[in-house]
Amino acid sequence: MMSIRKEIMKTKLKELRKLNNLSMDKLGKEINMSSGEISDIENGKKKDPRISTLIRIADYFNISLDELIGRKSED
Repeated sequence: MMSIRKEIMKTKLKELRKLNNLSMDKLGKEINMSSGEISDIENGKKKDPRISTLIRIADYFNISLDELIGRKSED
C-alpha cells in the first residue's frame, strides 16, 4: 500500500512539472535524472527516492522538502 506522503509527493511533482510546462525529459535534463526516473516517481514505482533526488527536485522548483512530500509543520 502506498503511503499518503508518497501519493502527495508524486502528485506534487506532476503538478509542478505541468505548471512549468516541463516534459519528463526536460525536467530530467535540468536536474540530472532520466525521464524514466521522473516517470517512476510520478507513477509510484520508485519505492523510496533518495534524499539527494528529493533535494534536487525541491531546489529546482524552489520549494521546501516538506512541501514536496506534503509534510505540514504539525506532522
